[in-house]
This record gives sequence, structure tokens and C-alpha cells, in this order.
Amino acid sequence: MTRASMTDLIHPALDAPLPGASVAPPIFQASTYELPRDARAAEIAAAVAPSACYTRYGSPNAKLAEAMLRDLDGAEAALLVGSGMAAVTVALLSRVRAGDHVVAQTTHYTGALTLLTEQLPRYGVRVTLVEQTDPAALTAAIGPGTAVVYTETPSNPLLALTDLAAVAEAAHRHGAVVITDNTFATPYNTTPLDLGVDLVVQSATKYLNGHSDVTAGVVTGRADLVAEAWEVARVQGPVCHPFEAWLLARGLRTFPLRMARHNASAQAVAEFLAQHPAVSAVHYPGLPDHPQHDLARRQMRGFGGVLSFELRDGLAAATGVLRAARLTRTAVSFGGIETLITHPASLIFAHQSPEQIEAAGISPALLRLAVGLEEPADIIADLAQALPA
Repeated sequence: MTRASMTDLIHPALDAPLPGASVAPPIFQASTYELPRDARAAEIAAAVAPSACYTRYGSPNAKLAEAMLRDLDGAEAALLVGSGMAAVTVALLSRVRAGDHVVAQTTHYTGALTLLTEQLPRYGVRVTLVEQTDPAALTAAIGPGTAVVYTETPSNPLLALTDLAAVAEAAHRHGAVVITDNTFATPYNTTPLDLGVDLVVQSATKYLNGHSDVTAGVVTGRADLVAEAWEVARVQGPVCHPFEAWLLARGLRTFPLRMARHNASAQAVAEFLAQHPAVSAVHYPGLPDHPQHDLARRQMRGFGGVLSFELRDGLAAATGVLRAARLTRTAVSFGGIETLITHPASLIFAHQSPEQIEAAGISPALLRLAVGLEEPADIIADLAQALPA
């Protein structure tokens, strides 16, 4: 499928134009809309995600953002919700029922991991976790009762990859649906639907918005599957409100320009860290020595703006870097214009047990770096002065 260009994002294809003549789309700050006093009212109320009925069902601003997100992924449809975890949740709940089997990875975003290991089993859904870097093991775990294969690539925070084409082929042999979290890669670097994935979920809070001022999520894919996800969202209520949808659409207009910079700067920073004597390991698929670099080159057009690295002298050295960094800021999340540094073991995995942290391979010496849009030389200089000599 052809992904959206800058021109497409500036002039998105809408089923119906937004009201008004302003060049910049207005914010439709309304919870409900006046309906016609005839049979059309019932048609609107019964439609999937109507844009002007009730904001829990959809809104003009959501429709605009959805059109842009749909085209970025080369999808038939998109559903905008209130967070990335809302996207993960409605996508999964729309495809499973009691007695079903889900195959997922051992490493996921921690909220998704809790959903898979603690909450879905309460509803009678059986979940098997498999190492994502082993396509044979993933394939072997899929069976006749498997309803969903849930993947995330690259993973957070170790940047491990999943072979999406191989997983999709195996899943479809058993009639299972493949759902992939594409937040780290973004549609600029990977379009999972082209590799056989059925539904894509993303945290639009991150690169899609790009300015650290929105919380939103999106589900894209086949129209019938997205409609089923909307039915779950309609009942569960994870609304993306008009102002957030408006901000997201504004951020999307510069998305390709920002991602090109994130990719280039992260590559430069990863190469710097890889040769620094205080660093024992750098996890970034754009490095030739990444164990899945060949897969990354097949599956990705670029390698993203997030990397992680381990300090040779352990936790004390990692803590020292956090305290000494001046340009980079300590915060969770990523994908904004600013460079953020995070200690995964204590922040990203704050809600996981020590056993879960160890099982995920998260070292106390690991730091995650989300490379922003500052001059790459300035980011490198800040890291150079913060790292142990």
C-alpha cells in the first residue's frame, strides 16, 4: 500500500469536508450535535463512528485525524481513542472471548503486559508468552484455538524485533488475527499491514503527535475489524476529545519531517555510544552489530528515534549519567521534540515485580534515550560530558 505523503497529510482525503472556510481546521468543542428531524437522525445514530452525533461516538476533529492516520498506515479505516493503552485494549477485546487463546511476546510495554498476563485471564482468555526473536517458537505456539497473535516491534526498551511476515503467515494458517503495536517504528519506518498484519495499534501520544502535549491512541486496519474495535470503544468509552484530536492532526502535518530527523539523529547518537568506553552495550536496530540488523533492514525503512544503552560500571554509573545530563531531560514517554532519558528498571517497569523485570532482561545499568530534534552534535556533547571518563 502507498503511505501518505506530506501533501496527503496537508490535504487529507475526507468523506465530507469540515464545515467552514478556515484554512486551519477549527476545534469542534461540543459533546453533542443537533440532528435532522427525519429518518436521517436514526441513520446517523446507528452508523459506525458518526462524526456529528455524540462525541463518545466520534467528532469532526477525530474524523480528520483518523483520515490522516488511516492513510499513513495504508489502511481501510482508523479509530482514534484516548490513549495508546486504550487502542491496545479495544483491539484485543474486540477479537477475544472466554475460552480463546492469545499468543504474545515475553516483552511488551508494561501496560500491555499487565493486560495480557493478569486481566485477560480473568475473562477466561488463555495467554502464551513467547520470545519474540524466535520465529519458530512463535509459530509453534499458534494453534487451532488461537484467536489473536499480539506483537510489538521494536520492543520497549531493548529494541528487539519481531518478524511480522513470518508471524502473520503462521497466524493466518490457523485463522488467527495479528495485532501489532507499531509505536516505536511508526508508519514512517514500518507499515505492518503490508507485511500481513491485520490490525495496527499505536500510541499517538508519541511520534504521531510529536510535541509531548497529547494523550491519544489509534487502531488501523481493515474496515470491518476497526468497526468491531469501535463497538468496544463505544461501550468502554475511551474518548479522544476534540481538542486533543485537533492537536494530533496539527502534529501529523509535520510527522514525516520530524521522523526523518529522529532517525538520523538517533543513528548518530547510537554510533557515538557504541564506541564509548563507559558503555558496554547499545540496543539500536540501525547498528550493524544489532543481532537482528538484517531483519530490521528488510522490515524497516528507518530505525526510529529511541535507543537504549548499558553502562559498564552498573547502576551507580547509570545514576551518575542521569544526574549529570543537562540538555537531556529525565521523563517517561518519547517521541516529542525534546530528548528524554529514562531509567527503565525504576520508571518504565515501576509496576512490575523484580522477577518480571529480570525476565524482561532489564538491567539496572540500562538507560533508554529518546532522541529529540535538537542538533545531534549538542545531544552527543551532553552525553559525552555526562558519561564516566
